[in-house]
Amino acid sequence: MKTLTELNLEAALAAHDPLARERAITTAYRAHENASPAVRELAVLAVQFPAILEPIEEGDLFAGRIRYPLVSFGPEPGGLGYACRAEAIRYVVAGRGLDQEACAEAEEMIAYWETRATAARTRAAYPPALAAALPSDDWTRESGAGFPLYRMAGTVLDYRKLLQLGLSGLDAEIALRAAGASSAQRDFLDGLRAALGLAAASLRHYAAQARSLAADCGDPSHVAGLSTIAADCDAVSQRAPATFREALQLAWIYALLSGTWNYGRVDDWLGSFLVADLDAGRLDEEQATQLLCGWWRLMKAYDNQFNNRVFIGGRGRVNEAVADRFAMLAMEATRRTRLNQPQLSLRFHADQNPALMARALDVIGEGCTFPILYNDDVNIPAVARAFGVPEDEAVHYTPYGCGEYVLANRSVGTPNGVVNLLKCLELALRDGHDPVARRQAGPRTDDSSFACFEELWRAYAAQLEHLIAALARQEKIAYDVTGREAPFLFLSVLYDDCIARAKPLFAGGVRHLGGTLETYGNINTADALFAIERIVFQERAATLSQLIAALDGDFSGPDGEALRQRLLAVPKYGNDDDAADAMARRVHDHVCILTREQAARVGLDSYLVVVINNSANTLFGHTTAASADGRRHGQPLANANNPAPGADRGGVTAFLNSLVKIDPGLHAGAVQNMKFSRALFTRHRTKLEALLAGYWAAGGAQAMISVVSRDDLESALREPEKWGHLLVRVGGFSVRFIDLPSDIQLEVLGRTLHE
Repeated sequence: MKTLTELNLEAALAAHDPLARERAITTAYRAHENASPAVRELAVLAVQFPAILEPIEEGDLFAGRIRYPLVSFGPEPGGLGYACRAEAIRYVVAGRGLDQEACAEAEEMIAYWETRATAARTRAAYPPALAAALPSDDWTRESGAGFPLYRMAGTVLDYRKLLQLGLSGLDAEIALRAAGASSAQRDFLDGLRAALGLAAASLRHYAAQARSLAADCGDPSHVAGLSTIAADCDAVSQRAPATFREALQLAWIYALLSGTWNYGRVDDWLGSFLVADLDAGRLDEEQATQLLCGWWRLMKAYDNQFNNRVFIGGRGRVNEAVADRFAMLAMEATRRTRLNQPQLSLRFHADQNPALMARALDVIGEGCTFPILYNDDVNIPAVARAFGVPEDEAVHYTPYGCGEYVLANRSVGTPNGVVNLLKCLELALRDGHDPVARRQAGPRTDDSSFACFEELWRAYAAQLEHLIAALARQEKIAYDVTGREAPFLFLSVLYDDCIARAKPLFAGGVRHLGGTLETYGNINTADALFAIERIVFQERAATLSQLIAALDGDFSGPDGEALRQRLLAVPKYGNDDDAADAMARRVHDHVCILTREQAARVGLDSYLVVVINNSANTLFGHTTAASADGRRHGQPLANANNPAPGADRGGVTAFLNSLVKIDPGLHAGAVQNMKFSRALFTRHRTKLEALLAGYWAAGGAQAMISVVSRDDLESALREPEKWGHLLVRVGGFSVRFIDLPSDIQLEVLGRTLHE
């Protein structure tokens, strides 16, 4: 008898054709290229599923693993919509040493998708002026101030509805809506029903696989677990779930099929199943915690460190007492597994059970970096203002990914553009010339001599306004093209109000069609502008020409270094300095309001900034010249709303006081990274609690906390093999410190540690 690992290895070796799935998907698309979007999507989905669902592995407590092929369909995991990863296909062809005929066939497939991939269709839809404003998509390597992104990120489904109705109940609801619908509406609604049929077939596929593995497995300890997986999958393929295990299994498989990477307020939609099983004696708390640990490990296997968000706590839950019991077990599962996924996040409010926050601080203090903390008393009114919705709608705000907000199963807001504010200032200082790319990259200014600071501000603002107008238009085009290309059936089933309107998610179905724009370098830009105003226009210690020459030379030579020291000495954001913080507010408010104003112009319900910063602050630093805040060429940009590394020297209270001066009601999510010593969580816990309570009361919206010491980080650099357990917050995500590239490790190390 063979183990599951041996059986899965044999199956993998039997799949000798490395591009079989890619060709099958391409063939299905070709055969239905001129069919309706729903029919074409179903043809491709029927080839994908259950074929790309990976086998159950040894130790799995639930079925559900997935690996997207190099030609695929989905909202984001394999690329936007219909996607072909050309370079990866060529890598496979070269690595497997395929014959000339197979190579030619692969190149023909790549050529076919060059004009049919949804991202390519989106780029092709740009009018000439937009294409000129956004000439490149290669934001990770090319120098530039703004770039488009291609994805439909951040979908958060109505899992409560899925679990209440089950696949069969959803099918019945759609069938009822189809009665009397127009032929076009019925085409879409019939597609939804067929997608539910694929979900049921995928569950039956796993049930059969589990039974087969149980029959062949030589380890008796796994047979019972496999039999349970088979029974659960069979059950929820036919009816609504009746137990915690069944509910979790159905939700997980549906999430994998839909291509979503975020799970919303899990304690609210799964807690009732847990408590029912606990109260009935079908589970005890230890068994339930083990099941959650098993789900956490499957999320880690899905492996998207920027997403996999699980929320607990907060206002608006149906039954807080029930949800809180789940929340406590979720934190225990996170404490035990010590993984960087899921990104467990706690919403809280003043009247919430204080045991949740106490337990959260316990888990964070052990170095887990989770849960991430969100203050509902600040965020709900802020979201209402930003999104323009009433607070009873804003209560459903759900951060996803690195911290962007959507309204769960009510809105979409994919971040499909990135802009580097510091590069905009760089261009403004040089009349639109990019000193890194050595080309004209932005609009020319009327007068580059800048007789006063306000003239410089207007030049900077012009660069930013030019880009944001282009990126807002690009966002709407991405939705328009995606809406025409495919209905995204699995997503549309569980989004308000797609069934009621009989319209696909991105073609009029969603209640709130929003967009978001990732901004980087906000704080460096504020510090640089404040330093220029002080040194050049107030103190007149250097001319603007001298400053630009020093920046172009990366502060080389004694004069350059002397000027850099003067710039570094100017007060910086993060020290509760009113003047420096006022410049940060001006920069923040300007970009947020400017972005928000684009929504009505391009036809979106909202278009909002997200200041979420992941490792992009380091990548953008590579292509950004030295700046007037004293930062050298190539060094990382400040992370999100946080001070530049080492700039906050006034202590933790001053640091937190600066954070709360940034208005949270103008954006759709911002990251506040905090690095605290372990002693604050052990010897000085009362001080820590008072510190955080003051921050929340003053308007603190969010906190992402790493509990580390500088010695730990330095030891991990020297002996990484001994520090695999060390997790750190990078930006909107966590990761093992030793897995980070060296430049990002140094950026994390350089952040101020508050003790």
